[in-house]
Amino acid sequence: MTTVYYTHLDAPVGPLLLTADEDGALTSLSVPGQKGGRSVRDDWRADPGPFRAAAEQLAAYFAGERTEFRLPLRASGTEFRRAVWAALDEVPYGTTATYGEIAARIGAARAAVRAVGGAIGANPLLILRPCHRVIGANGALTGYAGGLERKVRLLTLEGALHPGTPVRREGEPVPLAGAPSGPAYQPLGPAD
Repeated sequence: MTTVYYTHLDAPVGPLLLTADEDGALTSLSVPGQKGGRSVRDDWRADPGPFRAAAEQLAAYFAGERTEFRLPLRASGTEFRRAVWAALDEVPYGTTATYGEIAARIGAARAAVRAVGGAIGANPLLILRPCHRVIGANGALTGYAGGLERKVRLLTLEGALHPGTPVRREGEPVPLAGAPSGPAYQPLGPAD
């Protein structure tokens, strides 16, 4: 049986739960209420040691001082999911990509966009593997396993979304040119 190490970190988007394998590679980063997120199990071992570099890099990221992570990551998934996750790693800080663009990057057919969305939604390494940078083809902020408020916060931190920019959620009609497209983004207060 392999040992799973874990630790909790405080962050501006709320508490983070990180897990790592015996080699120290990060296997997940979850947030409370995350769809498909992990929860601490009795057989896991609490130990902040394997997470020192991750804690430092995450702190620098949230301070606006780091634009990419250099950490050992090891997420298990199908070959298709791993291809999608690798494509996520190529979406630069401060930019966004659509599900269709991710599908094209991995050589998948246009019809595979739903499968790409499923793989993105199953990303076990939120923030570190930037699934928050993926938006709908019409510019709408689509589902994010960590919650839409966190997605807005992360995109704003990275400069891909500016405070006061109208935020369109999936399912809202596409506005006419020059018309407001939704409620203006209001900065969130401190994380609970």
